[in-house]
Amino acid sequence: MTSLLIMPAAAILLLLLLRQCCFVLPPPPSPLPQGKIIDLHCHVAGIGAGDSGCFVSVTLRNSWRYRIYLKAFGVSQAELLNQGDQILIERGATDLARTEVHIPNAFVAAMVGQHDNLYYGASINPYRPEALALLDQANIDGAVLLKWLPAIQLIDPADQRLTPFYLRLKELELPLLTHTGHEHSFSRADNRLGDPQLLRLPLSLGVTVIAAHAACSGKSNGVDNLARLLPMFAEFPTLYADISSLTQLNKLSCLAKLLSHPEIHDRLLYGTDMPLLATPMVSPFYFARNLSWRQILALARVGNPWDQDLLLKQALGVPGAVFSRGAELLRIEPEADLAP
Repeated sequence: MTSLLIMPAAAILLLLLLRQCCFVLPPPPSPLPQGKIIDLHCHVAGIGAGDSGCFVSVTLRNSWRYRIYLKAFGVSQAELLNQGDQILIERGATDLARTEVHIPNAFVAAMVGQHDNLYYGASINPYRPEALALLDQANIDGAVLLKWLPAIQLIDPADQRLTPFYLRLKELELPLLTHTGHEHSFSRADNRLGDPQLLRLPLSLGVTVIAAHAACSGKSNGVDNLARLLPMFAEFPTLYADISSLTQLNKLSCLAKLLSHPEIHDRLLYGTDMPLLATPMVSPFYFARNLSWRQILALARVGNPWDQDLLLKQALGVPGAVFSRGAELLRIEPEADLAP
């Protein structure tokens, strides 16, 4: 006896959709952009294990953020304690009472020196009495840039007292990568210091300044920080911006806004804000309005978070030159192996 199963039209349509979405694999995404690619906005941290000198405050360790950061780095606290902070990448007069995270430059320089595809970005608070000597040492140790997080380090980029520090940066030809816009990764921050207009002083002195995250968050004096940054590109030829974190869930419209200004495309640099791209904050599924489902599913199949970030930003319209411009700006040797 033969039975006949009658299905409603809606169920047939649903099955067809499921077959298309789940059983017919989409084509692989476009190839990676050509040229030497550097992620110039990537973080490392540590908890002090293995005598690394790193430090994370009790306040941050007790925060929900800490568990997310551990997972994003792909480690557990037990692994760090057993094997040391160096597994994350294979104190000086620090005010620990007001410090949430401290990673010594010497630790980063030493660990980076063990890997051919990593480069050293130093961080020096210019208010330290020995700041100029530390800057010279960072240059000797091979730093390719200097990184600031003003809202956390309580650095006012417009402070005239920093002029000697800026002049030494220019002399050493070290770019300054500094956070712009609001900062929400720590338990407290002075977001007044993320106003991109505060960068006028180093720019007027000829320092190469990279506005991290292109000021794509928050407002200063009632105006979006991105809107405060954009006119500065025409005024200052040594101003750049990186596109790190601009595919995060809290910044979904930022990259499109930035790319709608073709006059600044030659000032954009590639960065990821790793390890945050390895968290649920970033996913190709957040861009259903911008990409086809076939593109989204293809991107979701890319297991390496750096490769996925590259391909996602490429699919969203980031020009190919943006991905390789960092190597030129940082004066990286062309023969070096720069695979992320």
